[in-house]
Amino acid sequence: MKNNNNGNGNTKLILLHPYIQKQAATSSNRLWLLAVLSFFTIAFLLTLIYTRDRSSSTEEEATTAALLPVPPPLPTSVINTLVHYASRSNDTFHMSHAELKSVSDVLRKCSHPCNLLVFGLTHETLLWNSLNHRGRTVVVEENRYYAAYFEELHPDVDVFDVQYATRAAELGELLASAKELVRQECRPVQNLLFSECRLGINDLPNHVYDVDWDVILVDGPRGEGPDAPGRMMSIFTAGVLARSRKGGGGKTHVFVHDYYRDVERVCGDEFLCRENLVEVTNGMLAHFVVERMDKDSFQFCRERNGTAAKRSG
Repeated sequence: MKNNNNGNGNTKLILLHPYIQKQAATSSNRLWLLAVLSFFTIAFLLTLIYTRDRSSSTEEEATTAALLPVPPPLPTSVINTLVHYASRSNDTFHMSHAELKSVSDVLRKCSHPCNLLVFGLTHETLLWNSLNHRGRTVVVEENRYYAAYFEELHPDVDVFDVQYATRAAELGELLASAKELVRQECRPVQNLLFSECRLGINDLPNHVYDVDWDVILVDGPRGEGPDAPGRMMSIFTAGVLARSRKGGGGKTHVFVHDYYRDVERVCGDEFLCRENLVEVTNGMLAHFVVERMDKDSFQFCRERNGTAAKRSG
């Protein structure tokens, strides 16, 4: 048996001091930290580059759009022809020639490309879009399936669906609620996107509430029968959008179809006001001109029980 105590033995004892192990662990942690910091740095740089490219692209698109010439207005002969054939439709619910002409005359007199908002997909939708070919036309429809179908057939028309939570039979209750909250949720000047008023439509795309609408046509939703949604919400919304224009001194032409019915007449008088009534065509189409109001206004109408004061468009 060999003696392991001699000086020439091959056995060696290596001791690792705890400091060395700690230093190794610290180095590993530093590597992980460096990797994480590198990852987030690269992600930040990529996001910055992407955002800058998108911003540049958006600015270029806006500049290009601004440089594009505004198309010329339709000749009067073309407008008259379109209105004539639209009024000759076999559709039971189409507007008469006089009603169509009342709207088309206002669109034609716009001093700039018109912003036209229409409640209701109807027989006349394509006509409105064509007459307003230089401007922006947006249609609001209660039937989401019909809205999707129509937009698929006519992608140049912007159609948004809205779910109405009212019934025509609730007219009295809804009016009472709006009057009670006229200084709060149901005030005449507000951004309806944030409104809690039962009569306010607040689920349209954000940009709809930012537009100064020159013409608003209320021809929807359905209003026949007590269980139909009724047009309380669309008329109230039209009144608020008209009064909440951002452009100083602006006026909005608001048309209400089927004005002979109780809901249309009562809500028109309440939220669009008789002093703003210009004319009623064939007892069917009421034409109001509503002026912008100060944000501190809490009254829709100045004349509560007076006769209609005629105003020029």
